[in-house]
Amino acid sequence: MSERDYYFDNAKFILIFLVVFGHAIQSIIQEDPLLMTTYQTIYFFHMPAFILIAGYFAKANYTKGLFLKLLKKLIVPYLIFQFIYTIYYYFLRNQNNIDIDPLNPQWALWFLISLFFWSLLLILFVDILKLKWKMALFISITLGVIVGFVNDYTSTLSLSRTFVFFPFFLAGHYLSRNFFSVLKSNKIKIISVISILIAFASIYILPDWSSRWLFGSHSYEDLGTPVEASPMLRLVIYAVSFWLVTAFFSLAPVNKMFFTKWGLNTLYVYLFHGFIIQFYRESGLGLMINPYFSLLIILAVSLLLTIFLSSRWVAALGQPIVELRTSKAKKMLNQKE
Repeated sequence: MSERDYYFDNAKFILIFLVVFGHAIQSIIQEDPLLMTTYQTIYFFHMPAFILIAGYFAKANYTKGLFLKLLKKLIVPYLIFQFIYTIYYYFLRNQNNIDIDPLNPQWALWFLISLFFWSLLLILFVDILKLKWKMALFISITLGVIVGFVNDYTSTLSLSRTFVFFPFFLAGHYLSRNFFSVLKSNKIKIISVISILIAFASIYILPDWSSRWLFGSHSYEDLGTPVEASPMLRLVIYAVSFWLVTAFFSLAPVNKMFFTKWGLNTLYVYLFHGFIIQFYRESGLGLMINPYFSLLIILAVSLLLTIFLSSRWVAALGQPIVELRTSKAKKMLNQKE
C-alpha cells in the first residue's frame, strides 16, 4: 500500500492503552468484582489482538541475514532492558543482591522473546513445512494446549507464552486486509458490541476463577484446576479470545483520528511504562477513595501516560536503546534547522 493504513495504528494505540490500563489496575482488582471483571475482559483480547497485528505484518519467507536482523531487533533490546529493569527493581524493592538472569524475562519483556520465536516458528510453519492455514492453526492450538502440561521452565525464555499465544500470531499472518474490511459492516459492529457486553456479563456472574489463565505463563498444575479439565478450559479461553479479538477489530476506527499518530510508537510505551507502573505498585497507593473513582483516575492517568510515552520526544530519546539507532532524533533536529 502506498499510503499508511491508519486502521492498524488506531488499533495499536487503543490496545497499548489497554495494556497500560490493565497493568495499572492489577493491584486493586481484588477490591471489587466489577474491577475484576473489567480486568479479565481486557485480558481476554488485548494482548491476543496486539499479537495478531504483529503476525499480520510479519514476513514468513526466510532471507539471508534474517536471523541476525531478528537478533538485533528483538534480542539485543531485550538484553538491554533486562539489565535496566533488574537494576531498577534492585533499588525500587531494596533487594539484597542483583540477579541478572537473561533466561527469565523481567515482567513484560517476555513479549520480545516470544516475538523472536514467533517469527522463527512462522517461517517453519509457512516457508519450510508449507502448511495450509487450517493445519497450521490446528497444530499451533494443539501445542498451546500441550504446553500447559509442562510444569518446569514455563517462564524460561517465555516458553509457555510463546506457544500459548502463537495461534494469534499465526492467524494474523494468514488474514487478509479484506477480512478486517468485512468486519466494518454495521451489522457486525452491533454484534460486536453485544458480544463484548455478553462476555463482560458472563465473566461477572461466573464463579471466582484465576486471572492467571489469561496470562499464558502458568502450567495447569500451577493454576490449580484439575488437569483432566484444563485442556478443555484452555480451548474455551482460545474461543472467547478469538471472539473478542474479532469484536475489537470490528469496532476499531478506520480513518485517521487525533490519536492515530500515537499508534506509531507502541513498542516504546510497552517497554517504558513498566518503570512507572511498578513504582506505583510499590508505593502501595491502592484505592484512593472508592473503587470506581479510583478506576476513573487510573483510567485518565493511564491515557496520559500512554500519550506521553507515544510522543516523538520519548521515541527520539529511547530509540538508541530500543532500536539501536538515532534516526528519530536526527529527524527532529533537522526539522528545527
